[in-house]
Amino acid sequence: MINLTIEDRNGDRQPVEIPEGINLSLMEVLKASEYDVLATCGGMALCATCHIQVLEGPEQYFHATDNELDMLDTLPNADEHSRLACQMRVTEEMDGLVVRLK
Repeated sequence: MINLTIEDRNGDRQPVEIPEGINLSLMEVLKASEYDVLATCGGMALCATCHIQVLEGPEQYFHATDNELDMLDTLPNADEHSRLACQMRVTEEMDGLVVRLK
């Protein structure tokens, strides 16, 4: 199992267990776990409604891709730890990741 911790917009943290090899994006996992993530564009990195911040975890997850950065630049509350959940594929290396919904 892949263990993540999700901090909602109220600051409450909940663990989420994801089976290994699920081949979903973090956005899809958040929606399936009934978190309030709009994901208006359906995971195409065009709307930024799945904006999260990486708080803890492997270093590789702290850095957005160029496509993400273009979209994140349109948000007033984005920072160096911001990511788009739709662009993060769930893998075993994510175990222990802590993210905050924005």
